[in-house]
Amino acid sequence: MEVLVYGAGALGSLVGGLLAREHDVTLVGRDPHMRTIREDGLRIDGAVDARVTPRALTDGRHRAADLALVTTKAYDTDAAARALATGEYDAVCSLQNGLTEERLVAALDATVLAGTATYGARFAEPGRVTCTGVGEVVVGALSGGPSPAAARVGAAFEAAGIEAVAAEDMPVRRFEKLAVNAGINGPSALARTENGPTLDGPAGEVAREAARETAATARAVGVDLADDRAVAAVERVADDTAANRSSMCEDVANGRRTEVDAVYGAIADRAERHAVAVPTCRTVGSLIRGWEAARGLRQG
Repeated sequence: MEVLVYGAGALGSLVGGLLAREHDVTLVGRDPHMRTIREDGLRIDGAVDARVTPRALTDGRHRAADLALVTTKAYDTDAAARALATGEYDAVCSLQNGLTEERLVAALDATVLAGTATYGARFAEPGRVTCTGVGEVVVGALSGGPSPAAARVGAAFEAAGIEAVAAEDMPVRRFEKLAVNAGINGPSALARTENGPTLDGPAGEVAREAARETAATARAVGVDLADDRAVAAVERVADDTAANRSSMCEDVANGRRTEVDAVYGAIADRAERHAVAVPTCRTVGSLIRGWEAARGLRQG
């Protein structure tokens, strides 16, 4: 399968690199990471060890592939969609945080699949990423139900040695992923703690309540996600990635813009439309936005 990975940072490079063991892969990202991969290949270490030589580009316009994986930060989704709209793809799948797929649907003619990835990835240096935990990739139709495109993508991942599931319940899984984002990312970023201590320490109840509020919002929009399932997902991911820092925690530690709007904003907007109270998510989101605004990181 020909695969283009748009947004080859830590996760995109890891997933694209693992796919490159079996498939024809093109990574689209920034220099010096892309330049180093062009010159010396991509090294993956940690829980998985591999050296591969995918194509590495900084311009993702006017390309073609069987599958495009979108792994940019959520706030770069519109830019990714504009670039992908200049090319030709049978399917496009988001592995991003938050709820971004609708924006891809609005901009693209290709089949848009929803996806989740629980692999842990950390950018080590240009040309090298570290796998901090082996997980799985789940893909499926945005509206749920069987999807031949998702089945093909899942089989391609499996052929490359990546644990993958073609799921028929993606509406629930999307909000479950959002609950994990809301439960771990903001609390860990504010507490400056790894994922495990975030749930095990004083921030744990904030994390669990954020998950419950996400589940309540999901039910309000017609997605049957139980509170217990949302909380269990947060606890499971925190346990599986106990020593890792969330992407939002990493962003705060490095003075970068976060994905607060794609996570807490997505919850608050939907909750408001359906008169659902989400005080924890609103508070966490406001605190992260306040941190961004004080550092000139917010746009608009």
